[in-house]
Amino acid sequence: MPSTNLTFAHRDEHRAWLASQGALPAGFRVGTTRFDFMPAEAPKPAKMTLTLLTLEQPTPSFAALFTRNAFPGAPVIVGRKRLAEPTLGAVIINNKISNVCAPGGVEASERICAATAAQLGLAPGQILPCSTGVIGWTLPVDAMIGALPQAAAALTNASILPAAEGIVTTDLYPKIRRATVGGGSIVGIAKGAGMIEPNLATMLVYILTDIAVPRTELRPMLARACDASFNAISVDSDTSTSDTVVALSSGRVPFTDWGAFERGLHQVCRDLAEDVVRNGEGVRHVIRVTVRNAASLGLARALGKAVVNGPLFKCAVAGNDPNVGRLIQAIGKHVGAHAPGTNLSQLSAKLGGVEIFARGVFQLNPEKEKALVAHLRDAELYQSAPPKDGVFSAPIDFPPHERCVDLEIDIGNGAASATVIGGDLTHEYVSENADYRS
Repeated sequence: MPSTNLTFAHRDEHRAWLASQGALPAGFRVGTTRFDFMPAEAPKPAKMTLTLLTLEQPTPSFAALFTRNAFPGAPVIVGRKRLAEPTLGAVIINNKISNVCAPGGVEASERICAATAAQLGLAPGQILPCSTGVIGWTLPVDAMIGALPQAAAALTNASILPAAEGIVTTDLYPKIRRATVGGGSIVGIAKGAGMIEPNLATMLVYILTDIAVPRTELRPMLARACDASFNAISVDSDTSTSDTVVALSSGRVPFTDWGAFERGLHQVCRDLAEDVVRNGEGVRHVIRVTVRNAASLGLARALGKAVVNGPLFKCAVAGNDPNVGRLIQAIGKHVGAHAPGTNLSQLSAKLGGVEIFARGVFQLNPEKEKALVAHLRDAELYQSAPPKDGVFSAPIDFPPHERCVDLEIDIGNGAASATVIGGDLTHEYVSENADYRS
C-alpha cells in the first residue's frame, strides 16, 4: 500500500504536490516537445510527444526489465540488446504509437536512437528507445527526428514533471513518487492506464537516482522491487507488448547501505504501481486483496489476481454492490482449476474489515450489508455520470484520495502471503477502449 494516505480537493492541489515531489536527482536532465503528424494507417491529424531523459555523464549503472508478451514491441527488442552495453546516456520516449509488429519497426527505433545520439553527442548504443500507444502503426520517423532538437533544447535539471506529463496517453494525470535515502534520492515516474497485468513490469516506468549503486546491485534489486509491486497489479488482465521499467543511477552520491536503498526503491515502485491502478482506464474503485496463510507465494498472488480480474466481482464493486457471492466463486474457481488439492475448510474472508465468510459458510446479516455498502462508497474515486452522445467523458484529472476496497482472504493452511492491487470494471472502461483508436 502507499507510504502515504494522500487526499486532494482539486487538480491544482494535486499538481502542486507533484511539483513538490519532482526535483530531479543530481546528474539528470529531462526535456519534451510536442508536434503534429499524420499516422500512415489512419490519415487524420494527431499529436505526439517526445520525451528525453538524459544523464550528464553516461552511466554503467543501469537496469531494465521488459514485457513477457511473446509479441514485444521493437523498442523492447532494442532495449534488451542495450542491457549488454557498457554505459547508457539517455532514454528517448514517444507516446501515441507503440511500434509493435510494424514493418521496419526495429530499424525505425535504431534510426531514432542514432539521431538522438547525434543530437546529444553520444553513441547510438548509449540510447534506450521506448514507445507507447497504438499497436500496429508505424512511427513517423522523419517527423520525430525533426522534433529532436526542440526536445534537446528543452532539457532542464529542475524537475521530472515535464517527463511525467510527456509519457502519458490515456492517463488522466501524471504520476511521480520519490524516496530520500542517505544524502540522495530516488525519483520515479510511470505511464499506464489500460492493458495492465504485467508479468515483469507495467507499461512505462522510469526510476532515477543519484545514489552510487553499481550495476551488479541495481539489477537484482530492481527485479525484486518489480516482483513485489508491478507484478502484483492488474487493471484488466491484459499484458502490454511494450511494458518497460528502467532504473538509472548517475552515481553522484556515495552510499553503501544497500538495504536502505532497496527499501527506498521498493517504496517508490509500490507507490507507482498503486498509482497506475488508481489512474486505470475507467477505474472508480481500487481493490486491494491481501491473501494470507497460503501454501505458497505463487498461490497467494495468483488467487489475489483471480479476485481482482473476476469480471462479475469487478462489476459489483463498480456498482457499490457487496455481492460477495461473486468473490467466493472467484476464489473457488481459481482453486478448483489450479490448486485442486487445497484444503479450504479454514478459509475466512473479510471485506472492509467485516467478516463475510468463515468455516465454509457466509457470515452475513443486514447490519453487515449496510457496512459493506458504506465501505464501497467510501472507496469510490468518483461517481459515474451519464454519457453525452453515447460517450463517457473523463470525470476527474486528479486522484481525490488513496482509499481502497480492502479484501482479506486467510486460507489457513500455510505461511505465505501476498497483496495484489486491481480495479473495478465500469462503463467508462468499455467506452474508453471501444473508441481508443477512433
